[in-house]
Formats: sequence, C-alpha cells, structure tokens
Amino acid sequence: MLDKEGRIPAIRYTLIILFVLLSIFPFIWMVSNSFMSAKNIFADPPRFIPDLLFTGQMWDNYKTVMGVYNFGRYILNSVFVVVLAAAGQLFVCSLSGFAFARMRFKSRNLLFSLLVLTYMIPVQVTIIPEYYLMMRLNWLDSYLPLIVPSFLAGALGTFMLKEFYEQVPEALFDAGIIDGVNSLQMYTMIYVPQSIAPIATLFIIAFMNNWNDLLRPMLYIAKTELYTVTLGLTMFQGQYSSEWNLLLAAGVLAVLPLIIVFVFCQRYIIENSMNAGIKG
Repeated sequence: MLDKEGRIPAIRYTLIILFVLLSIFPFIWMVSNSFMSAKNIFADPPRFIPDLLFTGQMWDNYKTVMGVYNFGRYILNSVFVVVLAAAGQLFVCSLSGFAFARMRFKSRNLLFSLLVLTYMIPVQVTIIPEYYLMMRLNWLDSYLPLIVPSFLAGALGTFMLKEFYEQVPEALFDAGIIDGVNSLQMYTMIYVPQSIAPIATLFIIAFMNNWNDLLRPMLYIAKTELYTVTLGLTMFQGQYSSEWNLLLAAGVLAVLPLIIVFVFCQRYIIENSMNAGIKG
C-alpha cells in the first residue's frame, strides 16, 4: 500500500491526466467525426469509430472541403492577414514598450495608464465608429481593416514588453549611452535580441486572436474570394441545417496552423514563463 507521501503525488498525477484528457477530448472527437459520413454523425447510440476510416471514402470530407468549397484559399487568406497583423503588433508593441520602459518624457505614466485602460474596453463598444471610419476611408471589402488596426499600439503587448524591458539590466542601457548609441540602435541592437521569448509569446497571442476573429471579417469582407477561415467555416452552416461532417473536417484544417505555430514557438513560451518572475 502507498503511504501518505506516496498517495499525494499519485492523486496529483491522476488529476493532471484527467484534466489533459478532458482538454483534448473535444479535439479528438472533432478529428474522429471528420471521417464520419453525414448520416452517422448523430447516430444513436454514438459511434466512436468513424465509418469511413480506412475505406476508399476516408478522405472524401476533406476533398469536398478543399475542392468544392475552396477552403484552402481561405486558409491562405487568413495566413496572409494574420502574419501581417501579428508582425504589426510585434513591431509597434515592442517600440512602444521600449519607449515606456526606458525613455523619459512628459506624462509618460499617464499615457501608459490610458493605454492600459483601453484594454478594458470591449471591441463591441468601438466597432461601430471603427466601421464608419473604414467606410469613409473606402477600405470595405479589403484586408486593410483587418491589418491596419494591428499597427496601432496594443495595450496587452505594450504592457507585456514594457514589463520585460524594465527587467533588462539598466547597465546595458547606460553602456549604450556611453558608447554613443542612439535610441533606435539601442532598441534594435540591445533590447530586441534580449526579448525574443516575450516577442514569440506575443506573436502566438496575436496570431491566435487574429486567426479566430470572426466579427471584423464578417463586417468588412463580402467577396467570397477574400473570405478568411472563420468566414469559410460559416459556409457549412445554413439557416435550417448544417453539414456537420464537412464542418468538422474544415475545423480540423482550421486548427492545424495554430498547432504548427505553437509547436515551433512553445520553447519561447516556456522560457518566457520561467523568466516572468525574475527581476534584475
């Protein structure tokens, strides 16, 4: 029998395994049902083994999604929009974070507080004036309303990078001043190389937020050839019925880029988490 000290780790690991299983079960169920025919999606009792698996029709749902619905085009559209939007977030937030952390100017703390306060304002509050602005700029039915706002200072990214830059030893900043390095050179040569981990973390956050955004594409995009992934997923849902087998197959394809980005950037997230509490 296990003693008290042995039972505690066993209970802990059991709870962790249960939590992991509960977390990944929806994804496993989605993948499984993407290989199911339409008539068996809601079979009673439920079928846990897909009826199309290892048959000649195994990939039919994916072929229909990619061929008939042109879902691959929507994935490429989203990649184009998301990469540019995330790059804009990284560039602007790293610059503004550096400015708030190391540069001294009038009303710096007030401006930073106002910027952070904007993070508490729901997007639904500002979407109507934003739409009116985009309409006056004649940017409707283009990707500009999805990309350009990301080049404005983001509260979360600026706050995160400001906190990180304040942890960089000030001796590096002083050494740069002694060597005659200007502010832009100090930012590009000293601070950006030091902040790869938080920048990668911010990239994943910006990538996910823009990839999963449905509100703005629905408002600004009307042409089918410009659809993003989230708009493409709505094509499988009608007013009275939904093609669940195709929707689940498209959902698997929509999730894959997020998984790939996370796999390549996960070590930076872990590094950023480990350094989050380190000062000095």
